[in-house]
Amino acid sequence: MLAVVIYNDHNFKKNPLSKDIQKKIYDKKEHLKTLAYRKYGVKADIPILISDKMPDNLFGLAVYTKKKEIKIILNKNRFQESVEYMIDYVLPHEYAHALMFYFKDFSSENGGHTKRWQQVCLELEGKKCDRYVKHKDVIYGKVPF
Repeated sequence: MLAVVIYNDHNFKKNPLSKDIQKKIYDKKEHLKTLAYRKYGVKADIPILISDKMPDNLFGLAVYTKKKEIKIILNKNRFQESVEYMIDYVLPHEYAHALMFYFKDFSSENGGHTKRWQQVCLELEGKKCDRYVKHKDVIYGKVPF
């Protein structure tokens, strides 16, 4: 059993996300794009990148580059813990931040979690839009009780 766990961990780290996970990300992105258009008239195609170089304490982040590009980066390693959490919680959370960049709303109030951001997050069907993502959320999300 331990050998299987070690093999699966090694396999996950050395390969891209599975086609199934990539499709879930794509489908969620398309849904978020549709909501952004319906709610705000935004037609932006915000790229979603997957990185295995992010610190363990980050699930994802939205960035506004010096070239005025908006991107979302998701922590590949967190998908190993809970694909559903990354898709249903983290992606809408970061997409809401990306839309705030699109709106040129760069407020640092409450770490970027302003009342306007919270409303955008909720409009994108985000969950737990009132605070930062916590490590315990993933752990509790995996416990079957």
